[in-house]
Amino acid sequence: MIKQTTPQKTLSKDVRLDGIGLHSGEEIQLNLKPAPVNTGFVFRRIDLDPVVEIPALSNFVSKTDRSTTLAKGDVEIQTTEHLLAALVGCSVNNCYIDINGAELPIMDGSSKLFVEGIQKAGTTEQDELQEVFVVQDIIHHTDEESGSEIMLLPAEDSSYTVMIDFETKVLGTQNATLNKMEDFASEIASSRTFSFLHELEMLLDNGLIKGGDLNNAIVYVDKPLAESNMEQLKVAFGKENISVKPNGILDNLTLHHPNEAARHKLLDVIGDLSLIGMPVQGRMIATKPGHKINTDFSKHVAALIRNNRKSNAPLVDLNKPPAMDINQIMNMLPHRPPFLLVDKILELSECHVVALKNVTMNESFFQGHFPGAPVMPGVLQVEAMAQAGGVLVLNTVPDPENYLTFFMKIDNVKFKRPVYPGDTLVFKLELITPIRRGICNMRAHAFVNNQLVSEGEMMAQISRRES
Repeated sequence: MIKQTTPQKTLSKDVRLDGIGLHSGEEIQLNLKPAPVNTGFVFRRIDLDPVVEIPALSNFVSKTDRSTTLAKGDVEIQTTEHLLAALVGCSVNNCYIDINGAELPIMDGSSKLFVEGIQKAGTTEQDELQEVFVVQDIIHHTDEESGSEIMLLPAEDSSYTVMIDFETKVLGTQNATLNKMEDFASEIASSRTFSFLHELEMLLDNGLIKGGDLNNAIVYVDKPLAESNMEQLKVAFGKENISVKPNGILDNLTLHHPNEAARHKLLDVIGDLSLIGMPVQGRMIATKPGHKINTDFSKHVAALIRNNRKSNAPLVDLNKPPAMDINQIMNMLPHRPPFLLVDKILELSECHVVALKNVTMNESFFQGHFPGAPVMPGVLQVEAMAQAGGVLVLNTVPDPENYLTFFMKIDNVKFKRPVYPGDTLVFKLELITPIRRGICNMRAHAFVNNQLVSEGEMMAQISRRES
């Protein structure tokens, strides 16, 4: 299910971050810029003419070896995950990312410096609410070749748990958990990327990691270090002396956390799952994650969202007590039978309402619309949605019985299917913008058997009753 929650956010001002590309060794200039609502994260290769824009979405993933690479045609952006994790961790929804090369700077191998830049610039709330994909069934994905596994479980909040096992004595098994995104900056952001010595030697032999040093990657020594390899590492890292610490890590670096490797894998998961295109509400559990399964999972969830968006019908449990019964509705709304067209309020929050109307043959309008072929008038479907929206807006005042709701505008109304006697209409209304000065702008949908029957956009204002 897709719902709207808090206002979208973008940066309050530009952020400039310069650094070295890990694999290319080239100087990279990075500029993060505020972006309009519903932009998401968009990389812009400003070193090209014309500038090439690459949205940070899973369908633009081209490579997942060593990092996540996005591409449009033959234009690439490498090592995107650390910055994307920082943006998500700082609750940014919209951002232009201008870069003058094909690879993001590695910085210290974590998200820390990106987070600090974003925090220094600050964020600004925008005039539209952020869509969130709410997990309602278990979503499971495995990679048979690697044994990796990712699951999303329904939950009231978002949380992440990562478990890693590289089957090596020096690293062993680790796990890390992030229970709320507000703790990303303090708990996860500083966790640096890591590599095993045998991987490092292979990358050096192939002329890669030209921008690496012992301060932006944890190197686990998983085999005896030959003198020739030691000399090679000294040259690569520009160090006079290199040795292995008792914990099996190359020196000149101290771990920020005992489970820093697992925390960094969690960081990567957050960055890669941002490619879904919207935040996800659910409990994520990843076993032996990597960029390939992370991005494959992002594509899988993005496809589910596309299918969900086609109907976006709320899942309702009619066995649960309603948020408001008919008597509570009449205490709030001035409407009375036969013009009261809402029977139950199933869900009610600050930004959405789900309501129900049982359509029976006893409705007075069926007498003339139409004899022998009863069909609920479309205008009354709109009125029923409007009454549900009235509950949403009146719920914002402490004494709703003293207010009336007047609709100011109805736009983009469409009718998809007829509504007949015996149907159960389920209405879902969500705020398009936050309620300000008693004015409410809503997107409304009506469903029968999870099929969309009508929709529209409504603007209403509440006004105090005259005595």
